[in-house]
Amino acid sequence: QVQLVESGGGLVQAGGSLRLSCAASGGTFSDYGMGWFRQAPGKEREFVTGISRNAYLTYYSGSVKGRFTISRDNAKNTLYLQMNSLKPEDTAVYYCAAKSGGWPRRTTTRHVDSWGQGTQVTVSS
Repeated sequence: QVQLVESGGGLVQAGGSLRLSCAASGGTFSDYGMGWFRQAPGKEREFVTGISRNAYLTYYSGSVKGRFTISRDNAKNTLYLQMNSLKPEDTAVYYCAAKSGGWPRRTTTRHVDSWGQGTQVTVSS
């Protein structure tokens, strides 16, 4: 199983930007579809975005489409999430996720093979 470590979270004002990174180790990164989920206090973990093994396909939740961009660098075993025009409702712990074999459009938490430890993103109004 691949191990995942997120970084890049922090406190930002509304309208600002952050870039999250997820470093993978212990597996063949390009064998995995990758994604980001987030969990706000008192809420269930929700899908944010996913990307196929070769980065040809990307998927976004409606709440972040047009503001967030997922990307990956298979040579560096790293997944990224560029977050622009951040809103207070984006405040959550963001989790990197890996799914062996790819990232189908309807991938949910129960399909994920490996999780990172999470990184806190706080957006102030």
